[in-house]
Amino acid sequence: MVKTLLTACLLVCVAASVASAQRGNASLTRAQIRDAEQRLAELGYWTGRVDGVFDVGSRSALIAFQKWEGRLVTAKLTVDELEAMRRSEAPVPRDPGYEHVEVDIDRQVLLIVSENGAVRVLPVSTGNDNKFMSDGQESVAYTPRGRFVVYDKTFGWENGTLGSVYYANYISGGVAIHGYETVPTKPASHGCIRIPMFAAREVSKLLPLGTIVLVYDSVSFVSAKDWAKNPALKQAAMLNGAAPDYIPKTDNTKTAERPAPRP
Repeated sequence: MVKTLLTACLLVCVAASVASAQRGNASLTRAQIRDAEQRLAELGYWTGRVDGVFDVGSRSALIAFQKWEGRLVTAKLTVDELEAMRRSEAPVPRDPGYEHVEVDIDRQVLLIVSENGAVRVLPVSTGNDNKFMSDGQESVAYTPRGRFVVYDKTFGWENGTLGSVYYANYISGGVAIHGYETVPTKPASHGCIRIPMFAAREVSKLLPLGTIVLVYDSVSFVSAKDWAKNPALKQAAMLNGAAPDYIPKTDNTKTAERPAPRP
């Protein structure tokens, strides 16, 4: 009798596991995809159009969701992922109360934060900490942590010795938030903060010169609320963000070359 019960229980468990796997991998209808896009948009993830088509924007939003929630980053939309979205809450910025950008190095996401705490979230790929050669010099692919401001911008494509960047927003020397043709789910850049191409142009519009950018990981975080309250402090930070041989002018010309981007 005991053996029979154990066998029956085992069969039930196996059947449940198989059903769960099939359910998790089942193809979603267009209505379900639209529901997923709508829910992601409600949570603050940058989806692009909510139209029931699982396109590059939908995939980007799903990746950002999986990263933020600590889920396995598969970039695959399943019923299980849809149900997880329905149970989840919107990402909360680390330093609410003013307009700024946050780059969470650990989660590999970027949050555009409004004054009321609402967010728009994108996946990013930051520096992979590997050594590389540029112009005959060895450097480390490191994305600096701290508080910065957007001190310079370029529009469209900009070519550099390490590659081309799209709508770059410079925050420290040659480190910028920019669009790039590949944004892996893990750190892969030379130090810049890569964002998906489809959103780069609009991100540039949302990040005017002087935008505060916080870059942090689990052991490093600095608030910039004092910068938000005191424009003089932010202006000083804006000048310090540029390289020593580069000083922005009010007419948008440059007195010297800014360091090349580190895509």
